[in-house]
Amino acid sequence: MANSSFRGSKHGRRAEANHETEFSCSLQELRSLMELRGAEALTRIQESYGDVNGLCARLRTSPVEGLDGNSEDIDRRKEEFGQNIIPPKKPKTFVQLVWEALQDVTLIILEVAAIISLGLSFYRPPDAERQNCGSAAGGVEDEGEADTGWIEGAAILLSVVCVVLVTAFNDWSKEKQFRGLQNRIEQEQKFTVVRGGQVVQIKVSEIVAGDIAQVKYGDLLPADGVLIQGNDLKIDESSLTGESDHVKKSVDKDPMLLSGTHVMEGSGKMVVTGVGVNSQTGIIFKLLGASDDGDGDSEDEKKKKEKKKEDRKKKEKKDKKSKKDEKGKKGKNKDGPTVEMQPLNADGEPEKKKTNLPKKEKSVLQGKLTKLAVQIGKAGLFMSALTVLILITRFLIDTFWIQGVPWASECLPIYIQFLVKFFIIGVTVLVVAVPEGLPLAVTISLAYSVKKMMKDNNLVRHLDACETMGNATAICSDKTGTLTMNRMTVVQTYMAGHYYKKVPQSDLIHSKILEMLVLGIGVNCAYTTKIMPPEKEGGLPRQIGNKTECALLGFTLDLHRDYQSIRNEIPEEKLFKVYTFNSVRKSMSTVLKNYDGSYRMFSKGASEILLRKCCKILTASGEVKAFKSRDRDDLVTKVIEPMASEGLRTICLAYRDFPSADGEPDWDDEGQILNGLICIAVVGIEDPVRPEVPEAIRKCQRAGITVRMVTGDNINTARAIASKCGILQPGDDFLCLEGKEFNRRIHNDQGEIEQERIDKIWPKLRVLARSSPTDKHTLVKGIIDSTVLEKRQVVAVTGDGTNDGPALKKADVGFAMVTAIALSSLLSPA
Repeated sequence: MANSSFRGSKHGRRAEANHETEFSCSLQELRSLMELRGAEALTRIQESYGDVNGLCARLRTSPVEGLDGNSEDIDRRKEEFGQNIIPPKKPKTFVQLVWEALQDVTLIILEVAAIISLGLSFYRPPDAERQNCGSAAGGVEDEGEADTGWIEGAAILLSVVCVVLVTAFNDWSKEKQFRGLQNRIEQEQKFTVVRGGQVVQIKVSEIVAGDIAQVKYGDLLPADGVLIQGNDLKIDESSLTGESDHVKKSVDKDPMLLSGTHVMEGSGKMVVTGVGVNSQTGIIFKLLGASDDGDGDSEDEKKKKEKKKEDRKKKEKKDKKSKKDEKGKKGKNKDGPTVEMQPLNADGEPEKKKTNLPKKEKSVLQGKLTKLAVQIGKAGLFMSALTVLILITRFLIDTFWIQGVPWASECLPIYIQFLVKFFIIGVTVLVVAVPEGLPLAVTISLAYSVKKMMKDNNLVRHLDACETMGNATAICSDKTGTLTMNRMTVVQTYMAGHYYKKVPQSDLIHSKILEMLVLGIGVNCAYTTKIMPPEKEGGLPRQIGNKTECALLGFTLDLHRDYQSIRNEIPEEKLFKVYTFNSVRKSMSTVLKNYDGSYRMFSKGASEILLRKCCKILTASGEVKAFKSRDRDDLVTKVIEPMASEGLRTICLAYRDFPSADGEPDWDDEGQILNGLICIAVVGIEDPVRPEVPEAIRKCQRAGITVRMVTGDNINTARAIASKCGILQPGDDFLCLEGKEFNRRIHNDQGEIEQERIDKIWPKLRVLARSSPTDKHTLVKGIIDSTVLEKRQVVAVTGDGTNDGPALKKADVGFAMVTAIALSSLLSPA
């Protein structure tokens, strides 16, 4: 069963009673618990706490009410278990940046030459020695030049100081700018928790151990936790384990949820057990040396930490002793902390593993500049060497051959002085030839561009994204929330045999149909989705959560019905099973268990998909009648297609009863369960096009950029919105495809994707509808890898959801919208 929860046990209550300390489990105990997986983790929970309710009791929290939100309690938890912040690695000081800038090979050569030049400038051999060393040597330097010879060396040192200071200051200012950007992003990140029985959104940094967090499809988990209740939950743990397959989580098989992983399907609640540097992500960051784990603390801070550690150890020893006295010879202490899986060094600290981190790839412009600098450098090196060689040869011929000056050891300092001068001239030629200021100038200009973009609410995560943006030739844009406003409302509906062009009055709908409709929407929308009062008087109600579900909840309010009273009567814990929405199902279904042992399932999803699974429909009188293929075709022609032609998203609402007389259904057989539905209604949801979009697309097209829409909506809705935006122009030769047709065309008989087949499609493709995340990724990769055109296409992807993640990562430049979830922000270069 996908939705279940641990029930309290006497064992769990005994575990609570055996501990007299404020928190009956230590930080080390929780860390060792989160190292376990699957059956091993379940065994540890059962042995140490009885069940997850026992764990909650030990953490002084309620699985239902959560923490009370008392500030003193929150502060104690932060002190005991840490804050949900991974301190960034300490920035390099200005002195360190200066030292790094001084490591440049060219600057080192200049420094050595300047020091030698300065030293020799103060050496003055006697005039007699100069005469004996030849007139050429004596005539090179007049009296005035001899007095000012030090200026050359000083000037070289001054130029080195200027270059080093400019480079160091630029690095320092860039570091400061991006740390400020990171802090801004962290401040904007919020997560849903239960505190004082109320569902609230708090800053991720304010989450503490013991919080009851609500997780849902698309979330990036901000902390470690143990699942309390889950609905068809699947997690992408590839960021931690490298395992590409999604891991199914449930309270009775694998309840361990790890920070830094992504919720790919389902929803649920977890009790937070590890935050900040004590979470799995924090531990990895410390091992990689990517965070500051307190090594730079002052002596007083270190002493305080050591004292806290000693006090905690004494407390744990006292707990163990009291537990042993109570249990006698019953066995080992099950509540004590276990040894961590990671190796420890002599001091008991986790041993830092040597990890070869991947080198940062250079951008296109950086690569071109580096190549140009190397080529010019090689030419400069050749010319400087040739210059030195010519000067030395000229000096030797003039002195020893033409003048016939014999070799004399007393002339050696003078000869060395000339050789150093020749060397300095050669280095000067090299320095002048190498355009080392070009990359610096580009970096400064990009940093300036980023600063200007931030004023327009554009948060750029990588400087090189600015370079790539200027070279974009194709844009693959999501529809919802990018081209449209992502504020959805139900504006048309079909129910009880009537097609309403606007939301009908509730007294026009049969009470049975109305009751079924409101109940289905109330329980079959994520409980984290809700409609909140407007922030300002006279404003629009706030939509929290999935916008499509917000439209449906708003529809119930327009019908003067309260969905929240239904949720209060049927809390999420009472839902028997939930088939969450994903890109394969294109629907969501929730099963309720009735008192007589029967079941009722409510479903909602894409109309053309869900209607194919309906065999009956509700009539105006609330009765059920057969729904044949002919009726379905009529409904598509007369209702769904007209709605879609106006750019409306069509959603079908249906239900199915499972009588107790038929026995327990096989809930894992989705093909059988999600069939034989009874259609309640079809609604048309409007998501208006952003007013600035058509002009923006015209500007892109004038600049030679091809804009394509890649969406999960049906093809009729997508085509209508594309026409409103200006992506589709009358008279153009273009293609509009659905995901299935796109896949059929690009795969060969063996089921393999062929680049040649993609090349036949993408130049004319303007709209890709009913697309999955894989389809988006395939299209972007196909355009980038294509050799149809002489120059490679530079592809930009815009998106604001989890589905856009793979495509954002593959694109040359990705634009994650302001409302994007953390995943898109992390994957996107811009």
